Amino acid sequence: MTHGMICAAQSEAADAGADILKLGGNAVDAAIACALVQGVVDPLMCGIAGFGSLQLYLPAENLHTCIDFHGRAPAAATPDMWQHLIEGETRDGFGFVLKGRVNDLGYQAISTPGSLKAYAEAHSAYGVLDWKTVVQPAIDYARDGWQVRPHVHFWWSIREQFGRTPNPERLAFSEAGRQLYCRPDGQPRQVGEWIKNPDLARTLTRIAEDGAESFYHGEIADEIAKDMAANGALLSIHDLNNYQTQRATPLRGSYRGYDIATNNPPGGGIMLIEMLNMLEHFELAELGHNSSEYLRIVSEVMKRATHDKDTFVGDPNFFDVPVARLTDKDYAGTLAKAIKAGEIAEVTRFTGAPEPKDTTHVSVVDEAGNAVTMTHSLGMPSGVISPGLGFMYNGCMGVFDPRPGNADSIAPGKSRFSSLCPTIISSDGAPYLVIGAPGGTQIAMGVLQAILNVIDFDMSMVEAVSAPRFSATSNLIDVSNRISRQATRPLQAAGYTVERSPHSFGFAAVHGIKIMQGKWQGGADPGHDGIAVEV
Repeated sequence: MTHGMICAAQSEAADAGADILKLGGNAVDAAIACALVQGVVDPLMCGIAGFGSLQLYLPAENLHTCIDFHGRAPAAATPDMWQHLIEGETRDGFGFVLKGRVNDLGYQAISTPGSLKAYAEAHSAYGVLDWKTVVQPAIDYARDGWQVRPHVHFWWSIREQFGRTPNPERLAFSEAGRQLYCRPDGQPRQVGEWIKNPDLARTLTRIAEDGAESFYHGEIADEIAKDMAANGALLSIHDLNNYQTQRATPLRGSYRGYDIATNNPPGGGIMLIEMLNMLEHFELAELGHNSSEYLRIVSEVMKRATHDKDTFVGDPNFFDVPVARLTDKDYAGTLAKAIKAGEIAEVTRFTGAPEPKDTTHVSVVDEAGNAVTMTHSLGMPSGVISPGLGFMYNGCMGVFDPRPGNADSIAPGKSRFSSLCPTIISSDGAPYLVIGAPGGTQIAMGVLQAILNVIDFDMSMVEAVSAPRFSATSNLIDVSNRISRQATRPLQAAGYTVERSPHSFGFAAVHGIKIMQGKWQGGADPGHDGIAVEV
């Protein structure tokens, strides 16, 4: 009997979700079990103190909705509190570098987390297995241990962050982090080493027994608040008590006859739709995949969407986002006309620092036709692990704009823009692609290219997520090292600055499931440690 397919960036988490499907769970149960395990076995990427965006399609219930659980600036935050500390902006726009790194490392970097509340709400409303069963795989991995995988070690070991905190410092910021993730000499644990986290196992057991509300209103909330108050954090018990997720119908668009459903601002779905609208004006297949002209056109599309995001997109509860105009086909046509005329867009930054990629993703479909796509994250993890609790907190305050009066400026209760864009693409009213990615500012760019690979270049799901990618979120065009120099040299001759990454994979890590005539085709980005599992 076939139960479904799950695709995630960690094999342990994907298999946990597959086990839940085999137990009779639906796509929602599997996605939440997978997400909880991801927080254990990829502890700098995501966790119960993170944030994210979840899209659910449940045809039997006539339901298609998004749950937004972005981190929110605590009530103690003020628009100008860090204005005097600005040293620069990252080159691709993923946050600001401040003196003392107060927004980037430590207790003040933490925003009010939403992940656990969203997991529990989705499960309570739409899951079919009991909560304890869904949480149990994460408890098992925390208690019994997991092995450090290649991508985990790679990310933990990155030191050069161009002004950002080196990741080994995030691991070792707290005593618990040093004990869990570092060797006696302070270096990150190596590939193949086992990590057990009994504190997290106990925390998850309490959550399984008492429910997720214990994190926001109960004993766990009290323990969090006590640690925050003792260490000068912005986060308080008031913020935990008052956190709410937001639900909305997906943001809609279309591309070459396919229907697009993605998340709303402050998520990155608006960028994805704007870029696809522009690209409808070009015959991409005729240009050749990753040809010089293809790179130029798609890069100019990325730059224009990035400019509009920087200028117009923030938390709609605090900022008037012109969604209708940015997703309008005629507006996209005007932008495409400028690209055809050879006009070069400008996207300037203060400094030249790359963005962190501390995020992960899960896509699930089941035998009933249900589909779930969720991207969740710690942003730039704060490094903080409260004594006895075992999980690391998000560092979402680092991406807010410390300059008052802008779309992503700080305000109490506000969420900052995130490129997260879990997306479902449908054909003839049924899901065709269930897709998403981790990757900081590059998420929308990676998801865009995988969609083009499937629709314009007829690639399989594995081919679509494996093909080399590029990005343009500044005036540079960044390319992975597997993109031919035959394609980039003409761009350089035309005046573009091309920055070549030494890595073969990069610019998000796309994971997706393609559905054709009732059959599933999964693709896990080979740059990470994940798999697609059919059970």
